[in-house]
Amino acid sequence: MDHLTYARAQMGMSLAFHMIFAALGVALPLMMVLADYRYLRTRDPDYLEFSKRMAKGTAILFAVGAVSGTVLSFELGLLWPTFMGTFGDVVGLPFALEGFAFFTEAIFLGIYLYGRNRIPEKWHFVSGILVALSGVLSAFFVTCVNSIMNDPSGFRMEGGKVVDLDPVAAMFSRPWAHQTLHSILACYQATAFALAAVHAAVLLKHPSSPLFRKALRLTLWVGCITALLQMFAGHFAAQQVAAHQPEKLAAAEALYHTQANAPLLIGGIPDDQTGEVRWGVEIPSGLSVLAFNHPSAVVRGLNEFPPENRPPTLKTHLSFQVMVGTGSAMALLAVVTLFSWWRKWNLFASRKYLWAVVLSGPLGMIALEAGWLVTEFGRQPWVVKGFLRTKDAVTPFPHLAVPFWTFTVVYLLLGIAVVYLLFRQLRHSHVAANDPQTVGPISLQKPDLTTSKSPSADTNPPAVESDANSYGGDDRAH
Repeated sequence: MDHLTYARAQMGMSLAFHMIFAALGVALPLMMVLADYRYLRTRDPDYLEFSKRMAKGTAILFAVGAVSGTVLSFELGLLWPTFMGTFGDVVGLPFALEGFAFFTEAIFLGIYLYGRNRIPEKWHFVSGILVALSGVLSAFFVTCVNSIMNDPSGFRMEGGKVVDLDPVAAMFSRPWAHQTLHSILACYQATAFALAAVHAAVLLKHPSSPLFRKALRLTLWVGCITALLQMFAGHFAAQQVAAHQPEKLAAAEALYHTQANAPLLIGGIPDDQTGEVRWGVEIPSGLSVLAFNHPSAVVRGLNEFPPENRPPTLKTHLSFQVMVGTGSAMALLAVVTLFSWWRKWNLFASRKYLWAVVLSGPLGMIALEAGWLVTEFGRQPWVVKGFLRTKDAVTPFPHLAVPFWTFTVVYLLLGIAVVYLLFRQLRHSHVAANDPQTVGPISLQKPDLTTSKSPSADTNPPAVESDANSYGGDDRAH
């Protein structure tokens, strides 16, 4: 690979790694706060235990996200010096505000973690809200940087330099609304489905655990709501892209020719040489409706743009298909779940349903990564659309293979460490926080052989509480 390919590969790998932990870092505080709210309302110790587990996960992911985010900030300057040297002032405001949001999140996360049982409950709860809010703001400002790169505004170029800069207008360039909405919802959705899958997997082995039943219900509520909202956010994003980034939409849908009644393509392999798509299924007028709410609307195709300015069709199209396909699968599960709850069916007693939730766990992260690939591939060959090409922004330093492979190994080790720590937290979760016989690691609790009292001598051991009223069914059969 040449140095441009190495630079792009290293940046892509760093972003792909960071986005997973950044998404979890944005959404886990919300789960933490929702569990706290339920505990304050009900005084149910299961919600308190769930909140504590989410707090530990947040702390781990915050630390890893801080490391990977710092690496990214260095890579922007080292791998893409022309971009930062020319447009540093343009992206400076959202980056600075993201730094303030990050420090605010760190401060209140410290208060939240170490203030439990040390400060009044209401202020501890408020600190958790501020952690969740700071995480959202951090994601918001970083996404604004990406929106500047996709459709810049608020300045002029004169002699290769930025002049007449309006930092606020630059930060709120045209894509900011749909990109931030789409991205933040994706963080919540991906995290909620991942957590729901973990809790469903535990319930397959421990179906009577009240802690994991409540945790599953809470995470599914967040996952179902965001999955359905994401459909409307995606529609809004598609219309904005059609209006202001038509070449990106054309590449995503592999639309080679401008046409009215443009079909919506499902699947297919585009061929830039012939301008055709093989093995795809077309929905007549679907793209025209998606882009402009009218079946006879004209949608611009790739033929209207010079070949050197077109995004890579195959990569953009396949990424878009993966994003839409996984998102649609999660939305379908959300509809089934909400309908079942409305009908008061006891879903958690169904192993088939629990397996469906488990299998849906990775879909959110896959959709998140695929969506960012659509954004990045769809902007090529530009770093800043219309002003700076990717090949002109890369560092001239030729020996980028060394940092690429070094960071690959570092990220691999970091990923293994994080998975181990999170698995360790799950392994030590309580099956039933309100049952003293089950306090301790799952499947590791051993009887006390040092006492002469036999288990049969216990009188009236505490029974597992029924969640029939909460979950729409009688769970006592478990």
